[in-house]
Amino acid sequence: MAPLAEPEAAIGRFLLGLEFAALYIGAPLAIALFMPGHLLFEALALFSAAGLLLLWFTGGFDWHSLVRGWRRLPWLEILGMIAITTALGALILSFERPGAIFNMARSRPEFMLVIWTFYPILSALPQELIFRPLFFHRYALILPRGRAAIALNAAIFSFAHLMYWSWVVAALTFVGGWFFARAYLKRGFPSAWVLHAVAGNALFTVGMGVYFYSGNVVRPF
Repeated sequence: MAPLAEPEAAIGRFLLGLEFAALYIGAPLAIALFMPGHLLFEALALFSAAGLLLLWFTGGFDWHSLVRGWRRLPWLEILGMIAITTALGALILSFERPGAIFNMARSRPEFMLVIWTFYPILSALPQELIFRPLFFHRYALILPRGRAAIALNAAIFSFAHLMYWSWVVAALTFVGGWFFARAYLKRGFPSAWVLHAVAGNALFTVGMGVYFYSGNVVRPF
């Protein structure tokens, strides 16, 4: 029979599990069910602030790790992410919404520059802080090991996009979450952030913003 955990450790794991469920399951579910789509960035800002506070209170986190690792950027993987994301987005749109392929890039190229500039900072960065450092540091005690932890992270990241009510978004964010988590654990935070940023910019460039724009969200009920 496996040894029983000490009472204090068991209680600590239980409370940590409750917090994990509230943050990564309860909050996205509430946002998907009740929050107006136009409040997405406000919710993301609040979510990010709460995540950073939790990371701060956890203790033991090396904040300098957030800016270390720029020399370890996986350039071939970054280029591959751009190419594959663009090709996959075009393939999906060719079946689902052919008129959207590169529509934004053709009709409003100046707005694409705005997206390319601000998406990495206002969207990819706060998401990466919440779903990589906070996830793997604060909740390390209750996480599985190895690839199972990466798979769980990808699933949680995908679930956080439930508010879009789209199987396309769910699938893409699961695959993306897997690569971002793997990059974070292997090469550090900058690699995960850059991969997330270029993937998002590639999606918006090819026209996949029709799936990821909160103003287009229609709840199925």
